[in-house]
Amino acid sequence: MLHAPNAFQRATLPPATRESEPRHQAAVTTDDGLAPASGPARTVAAKGRDAYFDNAKYLAIVLVAVAHSWVPVMEGSRAARALYMVTYTFHMPAFIIISGYFSRSFDMSPAKVKRLVTGVVVPYLVFETAFTLFRRYAGGAPDTAFSLTEPWYVTWFLIALFVWRLTTPLWRSLRHPLAVSLVIAALASVTPGIGGDLDLPRVLNFLPFFVLGLQLKPEHFQLVRRREVRLLALPLFAGALALAYWAAPRMKLGWFLRNDAAQDMGAPWWSGVVMTLVLFGCATLLTAGFLAWVPRRRTWFTVLGAGSICGYLLHGFMVKGAEFSGVLDHAWLISPTGLVLVTVVASAGVTLMCTPPVQRALRCVTEPDMNWAFRRDSAKLSERDTAKLSERDSAKL
Repeated sequence: MLHAPNAFQRATLPPATRESEPRHQAAVTTDDGLAPASGPARTVAAKGRDAYFDNAKYLAIVLVAVAHSWVPVMEGSRAARALYMVTYTFHMPAFIIISGYFSRSFDMSPAKVKRLVTGVVVPYLVFETAFTLFRRYAGGAPDTAFSLTEPWYVTWFLIALFVWRLTTPLWRSLRHPLAVSLVIAALASVTPGIGGDLDLPRVLNFLPFFVLGLQLKPEHFQLVRRREVRLLALPLFAGALALAYWAAPRMKLGWFLRNDAAQDMGAPWWSGVVMTLVLFGCATLLTAGFLAWVPRRRTWFTVLGAGSICGYLLHGFMVKGAEFSGVLDHAWLISPTGLVLVTVVASAGVTLMCTPPVQRALRCVTEPDMNWAFRRDSAKLSERDTAKLSERDSAKL
């Protein structure tokens, strides 16, 4: 996804505009901006969702699934490789920035820690186990080892979100958090010995986007939604595509995946620092351009944004299943027509995975009720905090 779409806190935050507020959506925006909430929180804050962010989450998840589906069929096509490079530059950063924005209230209180466990840790354990079994029996790799410290494919994002969320109080207290996170990312890009445990290279390389999201305020999203920014986004993406087309045969895709140090890709160490800063700048600009064109009003796919975590996790089975079965091995798919077909199928597939019936079916995994595992006072505190946050945000509308 980007390797990429329950992070997972259920407290609402103030929407960017009153006009974009959906009034009948039975879910509450979560701190990571990915998944719906359940129970009392959903009833209390149903009117607090912002259609803009739900639209953004759905569109970002579609881009993640589409880009993943392009990998097996884009070889030999310079144009497809260029599209892949542009999409990979910003689709996960956009998702992570939104996650950071909705993580601003995390403070290590018992209620927040409980939601972190039920919304991030539990889905990670379940889906990492499921993917391991999937690789063993569907992927023809019976020797696949079971390891909770080596996330596979899309589950890296859950581990990353867990680490980022735990460090949120630190970033909120630093004087220059974004600069510090960029230094950490740059150092990670020139340190080959980090290893693959917890997919730490990605966790550190994508960290600045999460920290950037923590620093954002509603007025920043209002700014990118201005008409002038939308108009500027058009030449921005046109220029990005032209640059990517030129760089496609010259640039390694590992830079966009952010899971290898510069030396691992045969590049001089200093190029890791340069690429960290360049890609951060490019990703931030393209994310702003993407967010500028996200619809503000409620659309037919607004409700799907609440199921983005389902689409993110389930599309891994769809893409890898197609690879394992050999469906994507047909030579004719490596053509403009084949690429369009793969794009349409991937978009339709991930859309179905975000629908309310799928959300309800996976609720026991993406947002399980685990009051039995926590002290009773923590559970009561969780409900009390949710009600207070909902009242506070409603007062700001």
